[in-house]
Amino acid sequence: MNFNFSHYEAQIWLTVIAFVIFWLLRFITHRLIKRFASLSKKTERRSNLIKKYVDIFLSTFLIIFIPLVWGVDSKSIFGYLTALTAFIGVALFAQWSILSNVTAGVVMFFSFPYKIGDKIRIQDKDFPIEARIEDIRAFHTMLLTTDGEYISYPNSLFLQKSVVILDQEE
Repeated sequence: MNFNFSHYEAQIWLTVIAFVIFWLLRFITHRLIKRFASLSKKTERRSNLIKKYVDIFLSTFLIIFIPLVWGVDSKSIFGYLTALTAFIGVALFAQWSILSNVTAGVVMFFSFPYKIGDKIRIQDKDFPIEARIEDIRAFHTMLLTTDGEYISYPNSLFLQKSVVILDQEE
């Protein structure tokens, strides 16, 4: 069996270039996230979570691009992607709270004025909460009350309620 590389030279180069661009973008965004996290005193765990989101986003584009380079019929790819997107959209719409908490987690990473260790009060008419922020995760924030109770508070509610900083960790 004799394989002729010259017949596929353009596809090979485009694939190599796509992977190089992917790794460069990944490297640059990871460095920017790390720098932002250190400047705003975010934890490594939180910055790693945002890095995972970026990796998923970049990988999706790479997975779409490579088959197109190798001549796979774009109509069949886009038909498949449309069906997949519709399926995921319906599933996420059914689970909108999960999607809203993940989105709120990303927003909180970049513009959240509170950090782990801050003592806060959540202004809720029915259930006011006074606690210290123990951890900020993808879907929820862990709070520790003065009574020693752990509360898992959804990230989306953090963005909807008024929050007062009582004692800020330095």
